[in-house]
Amino acid sequence: MTDSPDLTPAVPGSADVEAADSRLWGGRFASGPSPELTELSRSTHFDWRLAPYDLAGSRAHARVLHAAGLLSDDDYTAMTEGIAALDGDVRSGVFRPEPGDEDVHSALERGLMERLGADLGGRLRAGRSRNDQVATLFRAYLRDHARQVASLVRELVEAIAGQAERHLGAPMPGRTHLQHAQPVLLSHHLLAHAWPLVRDLDRLREWDARVGAESPYGSGALAGSSLGLDPEAVAADLGFTGSAANSIDGTSSRDFVSEFAFVTAQIGVDVSRLAEEIIIWNTKEFDFVTLHDGYSTGSSIMPQKKNPDIAELARGKAGRLIGNVSGLLATLKALPLAYNRDLQEDKEPVFDSIDTLEVLLPAFTGMVATLEFNTARMAELAPQGFALATDIAEWLVRQGVPFRVAHELSGACVRACEERGIELWDLTDEDFAALSPHLAGASEPGGVREVLTVGGSIASRDGRGGTAQARVTEQLAELRARL
Repeated sequence: MTDSPDLTPAVPGSADVEAADSRLWGGRFASGPSPELTELSRSTHFDWRLAPYDLAGSRAHARVLHAAGLLSDDDYTAMTEGIAALDGDVRSGVFRPEPGDEDVHSALERGLMERLGADLGGRLRAGRSRNDQVATLFRAYLRDHARQVASLVRELVEAIAGQAERHLGAPMPGRTHLQHAQPVLLSHHLLAHAWPLVRDLDRLREWDARVGAESPYGSGALAGSSLGLDPEAVAADLGFTGSAANSIDGTSSRDFVSEFAFVTAQIGVDVSRLAEEIIIWNTKEFDFVTLHDGYSTGSSIMPQKKNPDIAELARGKAGRLIGNVSGLLATLKALPLAYNRDLQEDKEPVFDSIDTLEVLLPAFTGMVATLEFNTARMAELAPQGFALATDIAEWLVRQGVPFRVAHELSGACVRACEERGIELWDLTDEDFAALSPHLAGASEPGGVREVLTVGGSIASRDGRGGTAQARVTEQLAELRARL
């Protein structure tokens, strides 16, 4: 299935309730629903985007009705032609839901009966329920949009990787607790933001395979069908690899929705972490990046401002995405089997998550791709804050000093520098010798002074996953292979 255009109608007012009534129930009721119930029950203002998927399900269902002998050849031909005509009218906007339509399913059945007559149009309902319809078409819709979100995430990863490749060799201060820790390559730091997004792509792919293996079509309301229909055939027609093994589970489970909502929230969180750093880096105090004019905004009162609005919106929308999955889980908690009307509330949160990411990710990717990095500023700060202290400790370990002792001696070097307001490389050979005999001969070949450079520190961290340029180059290739 391919993505569909925006088919969301305007929300009708309660004054329109008395228009056409296409309810799929009512035979045992002496009166119609109250206007208040009708207004509460209506869902076409948000589920109309599922219309093309519902019609695809109807085509597949008509095929199995025909195969089971429940539609004659002529009826089947007329049915498929009617569905195709309705599909075209839905996509063009000629056919829209009316105030009396309870949901997308009832609206489309009304449209089909208008084109084929009530007798033939009404035959399509045999052997299916809104319960198995919505459980299937909702899966199909989410699968399509999962692929769209994955494509956008992949573009963001490519933008990050592109910046990493352009800045190979540029050092920056690595931080823990937002304090100077050790020098790293800017490329290494950027790729640390790319890998979580690659895992998000893995999650989307694994989710799709799991959801695609279970089409609920054929489950009926909850107990299956007695009409000899073929759920596997419908599943194959709709792009699924199998059908639900349990009809009750097929119609009532929504773990596929909450799992999808979690993955979108995780994407939002992963994007938000990079957004936070860009916001910090864009400050005058850091001065690590300059935002492109096309991906930043100004102030209505302060002419000098250049604000990181995209990054701030990404940070804010992460909270919205988290709220969507939290709300879904609360809705699903303790629902008895099988279907309950509570499940009408399963769609709007994930629709919002999809819409949020599909508008956020392109803007965020553009911002990342056009960032200008102040590599001179980063290089200047890379060794500061005693960021080479660990290198002294590890140099001592290579000389045979136990790390516990080496850690203490390196700390003593830092303390001596703090007392005098200098950096580690400012210590003289005599200073080092006075601190410990292990540090004597600091300027001799192989002495401790050889590790007191940013380049030497970075190059020494050459194990897999390390920040040495050779390892980062390999990491880039590995990342692109994963994509």
